[in-house]
Amino acid sequence: MVNHLRVDREEKYEIVEKWFLKDLEMIDGKEADTDNPYFDMHFHKVYNLEAYSCASKYTFARTLNKLNETYLKKDLKIVNFDETYLNDDSIWSSNNRDCLVLMRICFYASNLLCLSLCPLS
Repeated sequence: MVNHLRVDREEKYEIVEKWFLKDLEMIDGKEADTDNPYFDMHFHKVYNLEAYSCASKYTFARTLNKLNETYLKKDLKIVNFDETYLNDDSIWSSNNRDCLVLMRICFYASNLLCLSLCPLS
């Protein structure tokens, strides 16, 4: 866990607490249907955390899941997250997911607009 401090124009980050991934039992996104940055991490104790944004919350969960699959291969429970945005094999996945999602939505919308304006004869 990192604490963000801003003193005048300087930004500082200090490590407040560390955990081992092997001790993580579950990540609870609290509400999959709403756009909120809050989530819980269950270790020997439950920690209530807030990410910078909902997108960063999902990126964090994807990263933990990927690290778990690569190194630990244990059953990590990730609950109350939208599966579409959590899996790397989904249509929305990329390294910069937020920009890619927006680009694809705009691309599909412009295609639909072009098709709707074409005369059918």
